[in-house]
Amino acid sequence: MSRLHSENHLVSRVGWLRAAVLGANDGIVSTASLIVGVAAANAAASNVLVAGVAGLVAGAMSMAAGEYVSVSSQSDTEQADLARERGELATQPDFERHELAEIYVKRGVEPTLALQVADQLMAKDALGAHARDELGISEVTTAKPIQAALTSAAAFSVGAAMPLAMVFVSPADWLAATVSVASLLFLAVLGAIGAKAGGANVLRATVRVTFWGALAMALTAGIGAVVGTAI
Repeated sequence: MSRLHSENHLVSRVGWLRAAVLGANDGIVSTASLIVGVAAANAAASNVLVAGVAGLVAGAMSMAAGEYVSVSSQSDTEQADLARERGELATQPDFERHELAEIYVKRGVEPTLALQVADQLMAKDALGAHARDELGISEVTTAKPIQAALTSAAAFSVGAAMPLAMVFVSPADWLAATVSVASLLFLAVLGAIGAKAGGANVLRATVRVTFWGALAMALTAGIGAVVGTAI
């Protein structure tokens, strides 16, 4: 008899990976766009640096708060569904038994066997069986607000620090260009890493992230140039 081998599925990363990629991408794009926009308005290097640092701090806090509130709402909905399911299991167990069996029948299991499977699963963990197969809630996909908030804030800070570091090493006359080119490279690397970690197409993810980052920086640079000329 062969021993079963353990498998590490990529879906187990979906919670933190989504928050990390979103946070890092937003950190690079928003901070680089802010720096490029301010630099295009002919601001002094010190003003550009202050704007970049302020953008990093404000963005990290915003990402953490936004992720926590958003994912908490998802968690509240999941808990409400589980509470309702728990009540239905207590008041009408036979209906819930047939409801679970019907789910398996629709997946191709014979009715008699589906009832046996439902009985065995409910005997061990009735709520867990209904959470997975009726509600689509599992330990892998369940909402984790604190994890999402911390991951997003940390990833945003790391992403924002990259274009911000370019301010220190770039000549004043080439600041906007240097930050733009470097940030596009950072975005390309991020897209490739995120795609690799998630098992997605690397080229498609890289092009997608780089395109939207370039568009954001181009728009803010244009606005900065217009404002700088007007002032």
